[in-house]
Amino acid sequence: MAYGEHTYKVCVQWTGNRGSGTSGYRDYGRDHVIASGNKPAIAGSSDAAFLGDADRWNPEDLLVASASACHKLWYLHLCSDAGIVVMDYRDDAEGTMLDSPQQGRFSQIVLRPRVLVQAGADVELARRLHHAAHEKCYIANSVNFPILCEPVIETREG
Repeated sequence: MAYGEHTYKVCVQWTGNRGSGTSGYRDYGRDHVIASGNKPAIAGSSDAAFLGDADRWNPEDLLVASASACHKLWYLHLCSDAGIVVMDYRDDAEGTMLDSPQQGRFSQIVLRPRVLVQAGADVELARRLHHAAHEKCYIANSVNFPILCEPVIETREG
């Protein structure tokens, strides 16, 4: 593992100019494209509640996805180190944002990973490793609201 400082560069290009720029709140689109190096571009917008395109990723979706993916990556790493063979992992994560005229903010994210481990695995250790993954998660360590984890661990032969 490479310790030290890491830099992440992205380009967000607004594509929502309908011809008159931001001449009025309802006169421009919220669409944008998120790019980074040679990675596939992500079509983004704002939440439909804020005049965005519901078929595109919004910043709030991406924040919840980042928290979920970071937790999963640490969890799989820790399971591998502990000899727990994970066969499947799915997280139906949910974030709650409070919106007000003064300031919008996330109040929490709840991760709900369903983990399938090989039969014979230490299920309690598999459950505890979620706590360790949370402690190591870069995203969870960077936000000012709680990220909760409600894991379900199942076993299967094979």
